[in-house]
Amino acid sequence: MTFSELNIDADMVQALASHGITEPFPIQQQTIPLALSGQDIIGQAKTGTGKTFGFGLPLIQRLGETPAPGVQALVVAPTRELAIQVAEDLELATSGRPTTVASIYGGKSYDGQIEQIKAGAQIIVGTPGRLLDLAGQHILDLSHVREMVLDEADRMLDLGFLPDVEKLFSLTSATRHTMLFSATMPAPIVALARRFMTRPIHIRASEPDEGLTQANINHVVYRAHALDKDEVIARILQAEGRGKTVIFTRTKRAAAKLVEELSDRGFNAAAVHGDLSQEQRERAMTSFRAGKRDVLIATDVAARGIDVIDVTHVINHTIPEDEKAYLHRVGRTGRAGRQGTAVTFVDWDDLHKWALINRALDFGQPEPTETYSSSPHLYSDLNIPTDAKGRLKPTPPMKQERQASEPGSSSRRGGSADSRNRRRTRGASDSAPQTSAPDAAAPAEKAAAGTHDGQGHQHHDGNSAPRRRRRRRPSGGAPAAQ
Repeated sequence: MTFSELNIDADMVQALASHGITEPFPIQQQTIPLALSGQDIIGQAKTGTGKTFGFGLPLIQRLGETPAPGVQALVVAPTRELAIQVAEDLELATSGRPTTVASIYGGKSYDGQIEQIKAGAQIIVGTPGRLLDLAGQHILDLSHVREMVLDEADRMLDLGFLPDVEKLFSLTSATRHTMLFSATMPAPIVALARRFMTRPIHIRASEPDEGLTQANINHVVYRAHALDKDEVIARILQAEGRGKTVIFTRTKRAAAKLVEELSDRGFNAAAVHGDLSQEQRERAMTSFRAGKRDVLIATDVAARGIDVIDVTHVINHTIPEDEKAYLHRVGRTGRAGRQGTAVTFVDWDDLHKWALINRALDFGQPEPTETYSSSPHLYSDLNIPTDAKGRLKPTPPMKQERQASEPGSSSRRGGSADSRNRRRTRGASDSAPQTSAPDAAAPAEKAAAGTHDGQGHQHHDGNSAPRRRRRRRPSGGAPAAQ
């Protein structure tokens, strides 16, 4: 089946095809025809199953080819990263028409977002807090919203956003067309749907082929030593066929430390965690999606925005808390039927956690294999060249940029040869050669070394060898004789 057969407009079909998107996923095949007709929909689907285009294409088409300025469609997302990803997908689909998409979320300046709203953006994608903030200031008018989407509703519930979502619903017209998507359907989400939706149809769809999901991801579990993990990761990153890779850490500090370590080893790594500004996180995600950085280190909090289909490897630097977190992490790879590899490190203290995950997911691997960076099975398991080392030879781009932006950085790191010789000369015998210039503490030496040019520089007359300079310590505080 094609998007044209689903009655999607030709300009959007062409825009998707230009990015290699030609065949709709199951959730899209089921959602698009109903959404085009104006039917309220509850879609039960996980991240990465294609639901963004499932609701996005009908939403754009229902607004018309030349929609009037002003907010007519609202997509509510639980996190900034997801809002950015959804907005980018909708911008791709609208590239052939004058429809404007604006992303509205906290952690970024109001000015640019307000300008987009005042310029007449028709589609708003945002997080609940900032949307309510701008609505409360009467900058964002939601009364004319005809299309509303609630994405990852269960995540909204987890983050405590449900009261904010209810307020947003109350600011829109009761006759709007509504679509709600959620991976799970807890009771509060069901109650929300009953309250704000009109006779919704429940569509349940998982990944493109749920039976294939486990088969197309190679799950590898190692019991690793904390001090050897960086070495092991460096070798995994040299595996044959390795593409974009996501590494999950438990803490922000661990993520920051690992990105610095891998960058120093020569890998193009970026990080996404809570200690970074929103601009830094956006820049990291953009460079990762574009392939400028092929290693992304993230904490679980930031993982919701990692919706990139060509991730080949996921590495759990530390074991996830439970089986749900494990599935969410490794679900970053093996998307759209592609092959993926998931490597999990289990510390000695976390063996009990792995036992629970193993039992819940029926992996049949209760004892992780003890593994070091020198273990032969590491290379054979993950198709790593046997001559791979823990460091790449070329200087990483990040380090080159850092060095280029720090004039005189070499002198700060180790100092020049002259400065090192100066330090070694102190305390040495008078007969030792002195290659460094005398310091300001010995004015007598400066006078004896040559003549003065009147411009703050000393020079020799060139007729005789310079006299050996000796340090003189003034006695009794009196200055040395000139």
